[in-house]
Amino acid sequence: MKVHWRYTSPTRNTYAALFAACEQEGFLLEPTDGPAPDVTCYSLNSLNVRDLAPEMAEADCITIAGGPHATACWRQVSEYADYVVVGEGEYLLPALLSCIRDGRAVSLPGIATKEGYTPAASTVILDAYPAFSQMKGYVEISRGCPFSCAYCQTPRIFGRVMRHRSVESIVKYASRYRDARFVSPNALAYGSDGRCPRPDRLRELLSALSNNIYFGTFPSEVRPEFVTEETLGLITRYCANTSIQFGAQSGSDAVLQRIGRGHTTADVVAAVEQCAGAGLTPVVDIIVGFPFESDDDQRATADLVRWIARYGKIHAHSFLPLPGTPLARSLPRPLSRELSHLLGSLALNGKLTGSWRSLEIGFSHSTPD
Repeated sequence: MKVHWRYTSPTRNTYAALFAACEQEGFLLEPTDGPAPDVTCYSLNSLNVRDLAPEMAEADCITIAGGPHATACWRQVSEYADYVVVGEGEYLLPALLSCIRDGRAVSLPGIATKEGYTPAASTVILDAYPAFSQMKGYVEISRGCPFSCAYCQTPRIFGRVMRHRSVESIVKYASRYRDARFVSPNALAYGSDGRCPRPDRLRELLSALSNNIYFGTFPSEVRPEFVTEETLGLITRYCANTSIQFGAQSGSDAVLQRIGRGHTTADVVAAVEQCAGAGLTPVVDIIVGFPFESDDDQRATADLVRWIARYGKIHAHSFLPLPGTPLARSLPRPLSRELSHLLGSLALNGKLTGSWRSLEIGFSHSTPD
């Protein structure tokens, strides 16, 4: 049985991880630019589903869909995909492919079809699966998030308990790169419960790596309250990056409280000052256009962005309502003239990246350190 992967560049790291998991069970996911027999696998998100859904509906092969959009909207996706992997795929995809190959009935918890769905009973242990094999990707060091930001799919897909790959496993896969980069919802939370940093565990990991380490920058951004003198000391001692990327999301404490961020603007200011003091450039993520923002909220965000630009850079993007989140049915609020003009001016001066007008650019592109 031939198995193919519908390749798109934004899902490259997912492809690398699932290629390795399937390879362990004797399945090779061959990349393809369209549906191909016998089976084609798709990773769907809110940006690519518009193009891939019609393709899947017309496909003359067995189609399997996974990814954040498929997980949140499995009922809808099961109308045009034969099978939907809901949640994590390292165990489920190879198990599903084995059933298809052997002609057995598919009754796996975690696999949805038109007939229905039973939730998976457990989560993935990262060390049980390779980070990647011949299809290389970034090393995922942690999964899950204890916070429940209203716009974010991460805790809804991977759960609110952080899971970590072991130091030994991380070193094994990172050694295959000259410059090692990592995937984590909060890199500075490595080894912790995700709410309080564990510098001892972080030091254990970073000191064990011998190549050039890029940590706390794309694609392993951090939370502002984890940016401390001690954690930055570990970055400057062991790592090659000259910047730290973290999420502020808004300059309004009222908005931060409403979206459940779990930090304040004072935490953001402290993180920027800590970075500047350590000789690291802060790169701060901002989401603009939350549906409930007032004029005062946008003015507060403008003030914070203007201040951050004195010390570092901003990565801005427009609010995108993601399925499966509390804000899934919300629409972005238009930007005030002041905020829009400020973002444009900073972009022209090289102080701001991303896009507050184009969702595709804002959510699909980041710049490594």
